[in-house]
Amino acid sequence: MSDKKATLKRRDALKIIAVAPALPALASDHAHHEARQAAAPQAPKFFTAAQLAAVAAVADVIIPADDRSPGAREAGVASFIDLMLSESPDEIQAQWREGLAALDARSRADFSKSFADATREQQTALLADITKNEQRPRTVLERFFRTAKNLTIDGYYTSEIGIHKELRYKGNAYLKEFKGCTHPEHQT
Repeated sequence: MSDKKATLKRRDALKIIAVAPALPALASDHAHHEARQAAAPQAPKFFTAAQLAAVAAVADVIIPADDRSPGAREAGVASFIDLMLSESPDEIQAQWREGLAALDARSRADFSKSFADATREQQTALLADITKNEQRPRTVLERFFRTAKNLTIDGYYTSEIGIHKELRYKGNAYLKEFKGCTHPEHQT
């Protein structure tokens, strides 16, 4: 039994390693896609329209707009996830479809409406509840959230909004002085 678990973990690691070289190209495509999306939304590559709406709602709860920068919705994170999944193995695609179905089923049970149609407060409450076991997800829904959160973060911080507006990255620049960490507890 433990050999099977180790094999699954190793297999998952190999899938990630296999896809990793394509990430810079896909992230670059995400930046171009983000610019095109602002002009005119395109049809999803992997998701149905309803699934894409649910993914956009999940991403927007994870990284909402605030005073500092726009959120995941404005950064086109749902389209990024759609693009990534369109290039993913069938097994990963099936996990996302299963997770979205579980999310909608839970939302319908709790609120009598799909996740995308739930209020922001309902969406936030549902996601907060399923994150209780985030470090050790056991259910399809808990595993889905963990995966969705990671891909939301990847999509957001590879977008122009995430890099430039949130992180305020200015590109490679000469620093006359590097002050390092400014937290008092890290000063010597």
